[in-house]
Amino acid sequence: MSRRALVTGGARGIGEAISRALAEAGFSVIACGLTEAELAAFTPHPAIRTAQLDVTSDASVGAVLAGLDRLDLLVNCAGVILRGGGEFEMAGFERTIAVNLLGTMRMCLAARPALAAAQGSIVNTASMLTFHGSAFAPAYAASKGGVGQLTKSLAAAWAGQGIRVNAIAPGWIATDLTRPLVEDAVRSAPILARTPMNRWGEPADVAGVVVFLASEAARFVTGTIVPIDGGYLAV
Repeated sequence: MSRRALVTGGARGIGEAISRALAEAGFSVIACGLTEAELAAFTPHPAIRTAQLDVTSDASVGAVLAGLDRLDLLVNCAGVILRGGGEFEMAGFERTIAVNLLGTMRMCLAARPALAAAQGSIVNTASMLTFHGSAFAPAYAASKGGVGQLTKSLAAAWAGQGIRVNAIAPGWIATDLTRPLVEDAVRSAPILARTPMNRWGEPADVAGVVVFLASEAARFVTGTIVPIDGGYLAV
């Protein structure tokens, strides 16, 4: 039986790249998306099936996990960031925390029994803002700081159950959401100047690290937060 992975936010952007990389590595993948439109736009893959999932809903999470007879890997990649000052309003702040941090914990708790049975692992999605603040996205930064500490805490709590818990921290990655910034030479220049590798990351750069963390090669790795940022945090 092939190993099974569930990827929240797995139908687009970085999550989609992770879903496809895991499928190519031999996993049977459930790529989850929030809306029917998001799932309808997903290009089919023989080793990937899609499922609608709202990580802020106990009922939605329970319904998706109830249909699984095995789970070897949970990748928490669902997330939101609000533009235009929305995170400085309580409704926006609470929504961001609800998806990014509480949604991650909800998924981890719901998946724990199946992961323990399979001696599986979790990969959470942190951020550069796990390590420093943001004047423009306080809720996102707070949520990702929380994801970092949650990852370390669950790694310590669940190691005895055979569950490894790690996190990735993507840097500036070129996706549909960041494309306007990538294509704006003036705004992109300081990002590249700060990045020693002098380029934007690609979703595949992130996906490769997830495949490693899910593999037997990482069997003694838990509680880590791996920056995937071209050296951005190093300078």
